[in-house]
Amino acid sequence: MVKWSKDWKASTRPRKQRNYRTRAPLHIKQKMLAAHLSKELRAKYSRRSIALRKGDKVKIARGQFRGKSGNITEVRVKEMKVAVEGIENIRKDGSKMPYMLEPSNLTVTELNIEDKRRKESLERKKGAK
Repeated sequence: MVKWSKDWKASTRPRKQRNYRTRAPLHIKQKMLAAHLSKELRAKYSRRSIALRKGDKVKIARGQFRGKSGNITEVRVKEMKVAVEGIENIRKDGSKMPYMLEPSNLTVTELNIEDKRRKESLERKKGAK
């Protein structure tokens, strides 16, 4: 059985789509960890979405925490999930653990541009328009 194929195009079957995402190597999963930009950032950088990084400020668009916002504290590439500060699950013993969110349910409101390479790529894209 083939673990994962880069030549796979698409399928209407949800099972095959889930399999593709689950079995993808980490360098492909990293690219899937992206979220839409807010309208202001979309106009500023002339792009629709960006890969999520620790320190980006996001607003939750769907789910039980809809409307809340905070900075990304953790990015788990293997699980393709993101933790946001202040968004926590309370366990039965009273301890708290981060609630892992799907990147497609988030909107980026502020970018963490401490990384030179990320800043350069955003500026390059902006200048291409």
